Amino acid sequence: MNKTIVAAFAAAALAQLTPLALMVAAPAARAAEISIALGADVTSIDPHFHNLTPNNNVAEHIFETLVTKDARSRLRPALAESWRAIDDLTWEFRLRKGVKFHDGADFTAQDVVFTLERVPAVPNSPSSFATYSKQIVEKIIVDPHTIRFKTATPYPLMPTDMSTIFIVSSRAAKGATAAGASTEDFNSGKAAIGTGPFKFVRYAKGDRLELARHDAYWGVKPAWEKVTFRLITADPTRVAALLAGDVRAIENVPTSDIARIAKSKDFTLYRTVSHRLMYLHLDSNRDRSPFVTDKAGKPLDKNPLKDVRVRRAISKAINRQALVERVMEGAAVATGQLMPEGMFGHTPALKPEAHDVEGARKLLAEAGYPDGFAITLHAPNNRYVNDEQIAQAIAQLLTRAGIATKVDAMPASVFFSRGSKLDFSFLLAGWGADTAEASSPLKALLATFDTAKGMGTANRGRYSNPKMDAVLTQALSTVDDVKRERLLQQATEIAVGDLGIIPLYHQHNLWAARRGVTYTARTDERTLAHEFKFQ
Repeated sequence: MNKTIVAAFAAAALAQLTPLALMVAAPAARAAEISIALGADVTSIDPHFHNLTPNNNVAEHIFETLVTKDARSRLRPALAESWRAIDDLTWEFRLRKGVKFHDGADFTAQDVVFTLERVPAVPNSPSSFATYSKQIVEKIIVDPHTIRFKTATPYPLMPTDMSTIFIVSSRAAKGATAAGASTEDFNSGKAAIGTGPFKFVRYAKGDRLELARHDAYWGVKPAWEKVTFRLITADPTRVAALLAGDVRAIENVPTSDIARIAKSKDFTLYRTVSHRLMYLHLDSNRDRSPFVTDKAGKPLDKNPLKDVRVRRAISKAINRQALVERVMEGAAVATGQLMPEGMFGHTPALKPEAHDVEGARKLLAEAGYPDGFAITLHAPNNRYVNDEQIAQAIAQLLTRAGIATKVDAMPASVFFSRGSKLDFSFLLAGWGADTAEASSPLKALLATFDTAKGMGTANRGRYSNPKMDAVLTQALSTVDDVKRERLLQQATEIAVGDLGIIPLYHQHNLWAARRGVTYTARTDERTLAHEFKFQ
């Protein structure tokens, strides 16, 4: 039995219990609570404010989507029991009956309509969920538990898109503006009323999130009466909390601790390849870029990142395999595209760019920069596994190729806010394909920025190629999966060929738990308290 659990029993009481009594009593004591350390900061409890994996992760405990995904990112029913395409332009979702919000109110189609209207109205969103709702031109409530969505063109991704938007209570989140309750109302708990397996208790930004079991939950009741998510972004501190028994599980196991934890009899390591892509975004749009200079520090009159030869030189200068082996310590897979092998839209023809310093120097010379130039690489320092270390390694590689590169790393909350304002010239980031297919990064990272269409919502380099946009648009209206995948592969080849972003690697998702507690590693990185089980 876990030492932490044993400590919860008084020694005298243990002495009085028979083995059979222990078997009966232990589950009740065990089920009391779990504390889990998260490796990235949670910037908001508002499920529509920032499309960011840490935020979405905690939102999934409080709120639910119409459609959910299993550990392998396959679609499964959630608040919608079923869905079907009635015709080329109409999707129908039959909603689950008997579902209660945390305040006791019934879940109905009106809550779905309210949610979809709120999503594009949330102010100051660093990365909006509107990309998943813009295709809906009409919402029709057939009855309280049946809703239909009309689209302007055939749209095969509607069920997938509905797995990304969390449903909020139209009663609890209503307000005077189109966005209803403010983001701060969610952070305080006032509007954080969902249908999920846990209720909001307390959110202390930068410290923790506390949840309590929703006993009226329609699904399988969680084992845990109380969940505490500790926000511990420092790797050594997070591991120390696990080793000391302060938490039962951690996510984002530091690569330097993988071997030690895997060998220990007190812990179990869980891992799988993620569909998260780590990549470099470049300012390929502006004529002058704020953090590009000559080597003396003088701003350049012309932005070299607009030249595909320069972008190709940067790609060639990077030794992806060295990043995987030395910095990530094997916990990643080098890539030259958007999706890992086995995922929808993976393109076998696209391989990782070969490391070629001389080739990089030659391309720079051809582009008019025989002596190179200087640039700043901006990166988060508490969001992704080894993010700052990766940025520093890339800076060294680029400097050797003639591009003098320095790193400016900062907390994720600052990084994403500034990145969305286009403050940077060159940045390191990651994208988890929330639809588990290539359409996700294509729409968010590489499509021409267009708020009205919900495209390019995280395109912080403002890459734009009308040909790629046209192929992507065709893919998004193609119902036949075989044809759609071919179109997504074609769009990927165009965008990656342009180096609209520079793909680096797909990281491994890593969790560790104290012996006796199990977890199924997920491709989507979600750390879900209700999926931690006793052996």
